[in-house]
Amino acid sequence: MGGAAVLLGAVAPVALMVATGYLAARVLKLDRGPLTRLTLFVLVPFLVFDQLWRNNADLAGALKLAGAFALASAGFALAGWLAGRLLGLPWPTRASLTATTAFPNTGNMGLSVAFFALGEAGLERATIVFVVATILLFGLGPALFKGGSLAEQLKMTFRLPLIWAVVLGLAANLVGLELPLNLGGGVHMLAQGAIPMLLLSLGMQIAESRFAVGLYDLGASLLRVAGGPLIAYAAGRLLGLGGADLVVLVLISGMPAAVNTYLMAAEFGGDAELTARVVVLSTLLSFLTLPLVLGLVKMAAGAG
Repeated sequence: MGGAAVLLGAVAPVALMVATGYLAARVLKLDRGPLTRLTLFVLVPFLVFDQLWRNNADLAGALKLAGAFALASAGFALAGWLAGRLLGLPWPTRASLTATTAFPNTGNMGLSVAFFALGEAGLERATIVFVVATILLFGLGPALFKGGSLAEQLKMTFRLPLIWAVVLGLAANLVGLELPLNLGGGVHMLAQGAIPMLLLSLGMQIAESRFAVGLYDLGASLLRVAGGPLIAYAAGRLLGLGGADLVVLVLISGMPAAVNTYLMAAEFGGDAELTARVVVLSTLLSFLTLPLVLGLVKMAAGAG
């Protein structure tokens, strides 16, 4: 029971915040748009800068973790694409299936669950994965749905405040920057606001979505939350990951489909309605699967 309580304790605080956001949207009729933009374009860049600035992980370990997630992401995308081909899905649906399989929710859910499961060590590693995932999502996501030149994708990527937070955070870490007048404390406080705001906005997103369960929705959701950890475990072992690095890689890879896959499907093409349903269903399923994934990968990493 003690072990089960620890595993559920990593997910229960996340569920509480998501449920709070859901109820706030239903009862108070809040507009999610400004909250989402504030979170993604202000608080999350502060979180990324703060984590990279203070991160004590060795560069070689961080690069190995980043490489393992990039390799796993290629496996996610291939699995989604092959499933779509085998099922004979039309292109818009196949693109949506590839996207929901390839891009897990490393922000709203990933950062939060890693923090509650492993503390600061988990958050440090999850931030590295989040940075790689964001670059892949915004660099390749639009091309997956619509196409476009490499120059167009790079232009979109470099407009994101997050990318500049990565550059500045890494530079500050390398030179050992010390901010005057306790500005570092202000940066850290803003960074701490990102996780609850991410989860509140996710709950509000779920409240705005129409819930339905069909065979496609269930299959695509299981491919994301169950197939993702298996592919990630293979990629991690292939690159020699172990310990907390392997746990975070597999845990993050078991997250539900990223909310931004719906936004991209709506904006650039793809089946937006199916994508939204998979985002919602995979999120709900993940509250059941994540404790199991966390328990199994902890045992595997310990045994390794």
